[in-house]
Amino acid sequence: MSIQKVYGACPHDCPDTCGFITEVQDGRAVNFYANPEHPITEGWLCAKVRPYLDHVYHPDRLKYPLRRVGPKGSGQWARISWDEALAEIGERWRGIIDQYGAAAILPYSYSGTLGLVQMLVSSGRFWQRLGASQLERSICGAAAEYAVNMTLGVRHSPLYDHVEDSQLVIIWGHNPVSTAPHFMPHLKAAQRNGCRVVVIDPRRTRTARGADLHLAPLPGTDGALALGMAHVIVTEGLHDEAWLTANTVGWPQLRERLDEYPPERAAAITGLPALDIIELARNYATSRPALIKIADGLQRNRTGGQNVRAICTLPALTGQYGLRGGGLGYSTSGYVMWDGRALLHWDECPPAARSVNMNRLGAALLGEVTDPPIMSLFVFGANPAAISPNAGKIVEGLKRDDLFTVVHELFMTDTADYADLVLPATSQLEQVDLHKSYGHTWLTYNHQAIPPLGESKSNWDVMSLLAKTMSFTEPWLHHSADEVIDEVLTATTAHHPALQGITLEKLKNQPTLPLTMDNHVPFADLRFRTPSGKVELYSASMAKQGLDPLPGWSDPSDDAAPPEDHPQPDSRPLNLITAAAHHFVTSSMANQDSLIWREGPPFVEIHPTDAADRGIVDGDVVIVENERGWCKLKVVVTDAIRPGVLASPKGRWAKLDPFQNGDGGRNVNWTVSDALGDMAGQSTFHSNRVWVRKS
Repeated sequence: MSIQKVYGACPHDCPDTCGFITEVQDGRAVNFYANPEHPITEGWLCAKVRPYLDHVYHPDRLKYPLRRVGPKGSGQWARISWDEALAEIGERWRGIIDQYGAAAILPYSYSGTLGLVQMLVSSGRFWQRLGASQLERSICGAAAEYAVNMTLGVRHSPLYDHVEDSQLVIIWGHNPVSTAPHFMPHLKAAQRNGCRVVVIDPRRTRTARGADLHLAPLPGTDGALALGMAHVIVTEGLHDEAWLTANTVGWPQLRERLDEYPPERAAAITGLPALDIIELARNYATSRPALIKIADGLQRNRTGGQNVRAICTLPALTGQYGLRGGGLGYSTSGYVMWDGRALLHWDECPPAARSVNMNRLGAALLGEVTDPPIMSLFVFGANPAAISPNAGKIVEGLKRDDLFTVVHELFMTDTADYADLVLPATSQLEQVDLHKSYGHTWLTYNHQAIPPLGESKSNWDVMSLLAKTMSFTEPWLHHSADEVIDEVLTATTAHHPALQGITLEKLKNQPTLPLTMDNHVPFADLRFRTPSGKVELYSASMAKQGLDPLPGWSDPSDDAAPPEDHPQPDSRPLNLITAAAHHFVTSSMANQDSLIWREGPPFVEIHPTDAADRGIVDGDVVIVENERGWCKLKVVVTDAIRPGVLASPKGRWAKLDPFQNGDGGRNVNWTVSDALGDMAGQSTFHSNRVWVRKS
């Protein structure tokens, strides 16, 4: 039989949203590669996604529904039918609703896929109609999103190729070599054009290795660094007074605030030499255009929102907003926001139930959330036992005998181990979806390439089955994926000129289409979507919410204590950061043998001085711990991490921990705090005080 080419979109949590081609023969995918005509992908895929067929045809793929027949976490399962699984879910949920109300049911999902249908609509419609608790989805970029919106009014970002016009690029708390790799060819082109690149990160990342300058501040001190730079720019008269007067609100108040951040104070806070801060400020202010590119890592701490607010002031001080190759690079999500009513049909649903912050899942399951308590958890597109803060507390909550947990997954993950029912999910090759990027401005349609393996079903198909189980007859709960896409696309086009001319039919025939915009340079017209129409250095909206209306900084330090049995409780703690792994997308792909081999065993990087102080040498296995929990990691002694800081990439499955001793395994998230950040209920992964000792 002939080979058929099927076009698709990478669904994973990455701003590149690549296009790929699957070659199919006799219903089986036989080849998988980058779409050479996709304007961002340009014929190559990242190390994570290149072996995608190993993911699709992994021998551990779940193919049939399973019911737990032993204690939670025992690994004892029996195969059942979908009819049996759905009947049990319906019976259990109706009983819970009768006794506690629908708010006792909590859906937990996140970025296992970023598709319109399989993530956004699947995470909303059915659950709104059910009246279940809503999930406050703040684990990733909530504080930065809020801060940018409060300052600029919308998340608009330059296109990747605009960087080729930049004279200076500051990549701040971001490692695009690993997390936005298709930006890198454009950055390299800019460097060939004479652009200087500065990377600000506590760790010398793969991106930092190719930079002209790497500065390594202490975690969470980025706001103080930005305000210290701003102080230098203003006191040396390098700011654009006319631009600030015409295009900002709160410039006089900010000017007073900057008096508090001379470079000497910024140096004491950040651990950087004052001269480095002064020199960076001068270089930034005298380079035009200059781009600051950030991502979400720098705001995953207790003062992350203010860190981003402070960074947002720098392009305003120098009049860089509206310049091609200048301004702020963060997210393109704001160019098109899907029509909310078409997504959720909220006007046809019960009033929204209470919201539960996803970063507090363990605490919520263990009694923080009451009236009603959470009595059922439905997990899809996420693996909270591996990827969420304070994982030990989550596992404890999942072990509750009275908690009815259903997990819809491709694999038996750390979370699925504690479920009552496990339902098999489809991969991207087995489902239809539409993808809008947060790194560029192209829409990509994903065609289904192969039939679902075994009895696996997509997120949206499961939502429709659950709606039928609960006797919900609304048509919008039972539409096909294409009907959902058509409805949302049509409704959004009515008030979004950028979508004019884009239809479902065109997307299916030409899988990737650009948004239509008059000018791709963010804020070229100097109109900002804030209440004032200007850059809001002072935010009255934030003041009304009881937040500091001006950019500022406060100590982001964790307050964790060592475990009670720590042999040296008075030893100096270190700050553990958990950046993205190069070969995993959080926990996705982290069970794939070839990628585990490339990533190596779970490791922690430590500076030679800190290692010597503790009698630790390269290759040792150590215990990293605090009062919340512990894990074992292999030591890498390196000056790529600054003193006082540890780094261990996130995403590892605890059950695959090679250092476990029959305890089920652990990962770094067993040590991470579930405290919330300063804005938008943000996670605080990088505010994590730990102690290290030999195993």
